[in-house]
Amino acid sequence: MTAERSKVKKPKPALFDGCISAQKIANSIAGHQTKTRIGAHDIFLGQVRADKIDGKLVAAIEYTAYREMAEKEFHAIRERAFGSFDLTCAHIYHSLGRLKVGEICLFVFTSSVRRYDAMEACRYIVEEIKTKVPVFAREIFEDQSYQWKENTAAK
Repeated sequence: MTAERSKVKKPKPALFDGCISAQKIANSIAGHQTKTRIGAHDIFLGQVRADKIDGKLVAAIEYTAYREMAEKEFHAIRERAFGSFDLTCAHIYHSLGRLKVGEICLFVFTSSVRRYDAMEACRYIVEEIKTKVPVFAREIFEDQSYQWKENTAAK
């Protein structure tokens, strides 16, 4: 456990309403410039895709969650990442509500002394989120019909 890690207080919520703005991402990055022990960051941005499914185009995704369970799992994933990788910081933000194609719905930001841990931890966190967190996505098509989306690990 790093010295900075021992100062961590109650975790901030990972879930919030609406898309993740470019300003939020920029502010997160800028907020780490004074942490001079950090030598590397890795970032994952999940974006709503305009998939074509059975001839219909996805126009939006609506995210819902069992909030309390999801927050506990986000926290557990983050803690496991700190236990497995030499991290300085790790942040997870996931959107709830209806997001249009092109909007950012997931932001994972990891920091470490060296790039390997930042990069591997970021990937680990994203894969764990996709398979373990009770966040549900409903793909909304242009004709307003929908289907539930199944989260899976990377192929």
